Amino acid sequence: MSTIAVTRLVEAPVVEVWGVFTNLPQRCEWLSTVTRVELLTTGPFGAGTVWRETRTMVDGGEITEEFRVRECVVPERFVVASPGIGADYRMTYTFDPVVEGRHRGATTVTVVQDGAPTAPAGRFLALVFGGLAARTVEGALRRDLDDLAAVA
Repeated sequence: MSTIAVTRLVEAPVVEVWGVFTNLPQRCEWLSTVTRVELLTTGPFGAGTVWRETRTMVDGGEITEEFRVRECVVPERFVVASPGIGADYRMTYTFDPVVEGRHRGATTVTVVQDGAPTAPAGRFLALVFGGLAARTVEGALRRDLDDLAAVA
């Protein structure tokens, strides 16, 4: 299993940042790599929400992944899981208010992604490309949080 964590300060209140991030139909408008979002459930964002997201990859290709919210504490934290190709992973997002200092009123957003190979091919790829894959995932998570900071 591999774990990657990324944290970013967003100069906006927690409720606003949460609202932008969890507004699934609008993700194509502010996430620079997302080209399509398909909601598979109805109702407000929360445990049980499922959607498919298509992203442009670094090499120009596209990948579509399905996400399911496993846990949700509005507006503090949520956990999503996604079955990958040869690996399953889950991402935990936390939204912490900054209560002191010059960034008071801002939000610290942290995402932690845990991944585990599910097939022999996935284990082999993790062994061979582990470091490169981790850097690629970390870069994608940072880009998402930078996009969030720009719009919020």
